[in-house]
Amino acid sequence: MKLSVIIPVYRTEATLGRCLQSVVSQPLTDMEVLLVDDGSPDNCPQLCDEWAQRDARIQVIHKENGGLSDARNSGLELAEGEYVTFIDSDDYLDENTLPTIMEAIGDSDLLEYPALLHDGSPKPEMLMLTDRIFSSPTDYWLEGQAYLHTYAWNKIYRRSLFRSVRFPVGRIFEDAYTLPRLLHQQPRIATTTRGLYHYTHNPMGITATAQGPQLAQLLDAHLSSGMPMDDCYYMHLLNIQMDVCELTGQPPRLPFRHVKLMSQHLNSKQRLKAFAQNLLGINKICSISKTIHQLRR
Repeated sequence: MKLSVIIPVYRTEATLGRCLQSVVSQPLTDMEVLLVDDGSPDNCPQLCDEWAQRDARIQVIHKENGGLSDARNSGLELAEGEYVTFIDSDDYLDENTLPTIMEAIGDSDLLEYPALLHDGSPKPEMLMLTDRIFSSPTDYWLEGQAYLHTYAWNKIYRRSLFRSVRFPVGRIFEDAYTLPRLLHQQPRIATTTRGLYHYTHNPMGITATAQGPQLAQLLDAHLSSGMPMDDCYYMHLLNIQMDVCELTGQPPRLPFRHVKLMSQHLNSKQRLKAFAQNLLGINKICSISKTIHQLRR
């Protein structure tokens, strides 16, 4: 089973070597590595070419800058593997991750594996998963709470899932737009405890610097996903909606949902917020949140 590894490259000359070394050192021979130089203005184009000369599995694509989604899409256009995975060029893999997860995927169409989030920060977080085969994409989305980790990386996909799906060019939080569209194809989904993706800390990244307009795009990605909703997912979206109202002053777009306070999946803080939302309504609670935010400025 051939694996296509797509690595967008843009202004990461300090970390590109670490990323590529972690990939080419994987004991996986049936693999192609597609380096997509997204018009990087630094030394990355030359570094990409040098790596391609060292390892025959590496192919370089030089293109005009179009952003992360466009770079991933360019890689998908040339990928030949039965499976495809994405790695950001400032991140890296643990040893033996790729052969381990290729073995774990079985007959699944999508496999998610663990990730160390914000590696290198004072407070890294481990995304732990279980060894599980999901009966449906809905179970994966809600029971597996996939809506909390829609990342394009830390997953392997059957390439045919992307036959009619591409990452949205020009969008922030493009992963949150893309994963639901893959799930609507009813793929067989599994998660594993094996392997590890290192998502490195970037204080200037979109996650750390997102403001109102960017968070509004994240909310839109979820509201347009067509995925089912339960109380936990709703509370996650309520938090995003409150942030958007605070930062933009726009009225809420999230429809009201009466949340069951005794749901076993809600923590005490979520129950308190749900009680206030049930009592006052989403418009009022967002208005109060916006007022408190303004008073703190």
